[in-house]
Amino acid sequence: MNGDDVTESDSHRAIDAIWRIESARIIGGLTRMTGDIDLAEELAGDALVAALQQWPKTGVPDNPGAWLMATAKRRAIDSFRRSKTLERKHVELGRTLEEEQARSGEALDAAIDDPIGDDRLRLILMTCHPVLSREARVALTLRLLGGLTTDEIARAFLTPEPTLAQRIVRAKRTLTAAQVPFEVPRAVDLPARLASVLEVIYLIFNEGYAATSGDDWMRPALCEDALRLGRILAELMPTEPEVHGLAALMEIQASRIAARTNPQGEPIPLLEQDRGRWDTILIQRGLSALERAEALGELGPYALQAAIAACHARAQTAEQTDWARIATLYAALGQLSPSPVVELNRAVAVGLAFGPAAGLELADALLDEPMLQGYHLLPAVRGDLLAKLGRHTEARAEFERAASLTRNERERQVLLRRAAA
Repeated sequence: MNGDDVTESDSHRAIDAIWRIESARIIGGLTRMTGDIDLAEELAGDALVAALQQWPKTGVPDNPGAWLMATAKRRAIDSFRRSKTLERKHVELGRTLEEEQARSGEALDAAIDDPIGDDRLRLILMTCHPVLSREARVALTLRLLGGLTTDEIARAFLTPEPTLAQRIVRAKRTLTAAQVPFEVPRAVDLPARLASVLEVIYLIFNEGYAATSGDDWMRPALCEDALRLGRILAELMPTEPEVHGLAALMEIQASRIAARTNPQGEPIPLLEQDRGRWDTILIQRGLSALERAEALGELGPYALQAAIAACHARAQTAEQTDWARIATLYAALGQLSPSPVVELNRAVAVGLAFGPAAGLELADALLDEPMLQGYHLLPAVRGDLLAKLGRHTEARAEFERAASLTRNERERQVLLRRAAA
């Protein structure tokens, strides 16, 4: 490989990194100006192709985001000229481009009357609109906000690429057909829309943190994508406590990633992890975000989960974990967001705080819960509590049942080993 090859390869890596950082802002700005999310992505893609062709020869510009935006706007003007329609939009875009160039390439905000005024926020609220299915929201958000290719998203979720591509196409058509506006909703409508955004980001994080299927226990790249989206949202909505609560939860959980598997990629339970491998920088970021959430008001569901994660992060050893406080926090979470999964987690905490018999009593109360039929963690928790009580035959049967229900191969092997033990 010669020097030119190395230089071009380095340029492409730099462009890829820049694209992941800048693509959301560029696509958002273009969506605001064109009113068409599909056209905006196409124009941004054209600008990316131009960068891949030019930057290896000319070098990365001082302000690459502004270069990409200006290039995309020129493509938009050319497109409108060729179509000889939308004359008003053509003039509008031309004026915007001239003003932008006069201001040394700095992006301009639209004169829209909202308290935030950031195209990225409008874009994420649009891609997470409840009119879309959960799967479509996740795919479109990763595509437009995360800067991932269709192939990367498909591989991350073990979905055939054509299926994923069709999902994204249908999502854009649905947004167009529903005439979803590119705007920050009114204050009265914002909480519901924000809840959808937070759900999508956390779904992405969870799929990376504990993959629901496949051969890998984790997909850390998805965790990184969710963290980036969470940090962007915290920057854009600094007064929303649950935004900081979700950021805190993800930061603290992500701090454990290096300790969650052995060299063979097999899962290591939380209480058996080497805490010296936990990322202290991420823990501190998470604790700081939790403090911000607490300062803004009562803790919501994400902030309560972050407070639980903080109990683990603050314990120097597994034995020092404050399980009684964790059980109390799960009880509060169950009051705020009733869920059999939350109750199952409370059973684990109660079992560790007050003895396995107390935990098993709570877990047994969930056996007829419809939502947990086929949920592998219910028999896994019962198996663990039964084993601690010395009821080994019952425990083995529960671990075997859990192994038969999980779709993750790594987790299945761990559960089968526990059954055999």
